[in-house]
Amino acid sequence: MQSFDNLFKGVIFDLDGTLVSSSLDFKALKQAVGCPLDQDILAFVRLLPKTRSTEAHKIITRAEHLDAMSAEALTGALALLDFLLLQQIPTAIVTRNSRRAAELKIERCKLPIDLIYSRDDGPAKPDPSCLLALAKAWHLPPQQIAYVGDHHYDVQAAKRAGMPSVLLTARRAYGEQHGASFIFKDLMALHRALPSISLCA
Repeated sequence: MQSFDNLFKGVIFDLDGTLVSSSLDFKALKQAVGCPLDQDILAFVRLLPKTRSTEAHKIITRAEHLDAMSAEALTGALALLDFLLLQQIPTAIVTRNSRRAAELKIERCKLPIDLIYSRDDGPAKPDPSCLLALAKAWHLPPQQIAYVGDHHYDVQAAKRAGMPSVLLTARRAYGEQHGASFIFKDLMALHRALPSISLCA
């Protein structure tokens, strides 16, 4: 078994569908703000006239806050985070949620993570800016930081940042990896595999 010194030096997580449950209905949200179903809702809202954009953001934020009230930590999340904490591996969250919604979910689910980058803190994924900001803050090269998520935006953001990506597939019917560096069913499978994953894999 390899030493953890040979593994990732930092781990960044997506939030919804990765660490916590989410019941957000994106189809209904898109309809509420007039976004075509085949477009990214945040990108669409950003291009709206100011008044419409402001109102659309209020609709999205209200839905996120309501979702936060029922969020639960996904199976294996706390055990994995505790393991990384014990190994002194820095962790953070990069989410497309608003900061307040992310904080509510983290508090409700008692996740031991203090460092959060939300859409209020920088461009939303798949833009890699927040991932790169964390690498700079941790004084680590991006290739030594894993980004864990459940959506192809997470894989895209990791690629653009030069980070290995870990795709979780239990909650989505993915037929392939979207080019992910690693793919696991869920957090428990990832936790079991950590001792055997090396940077040169």
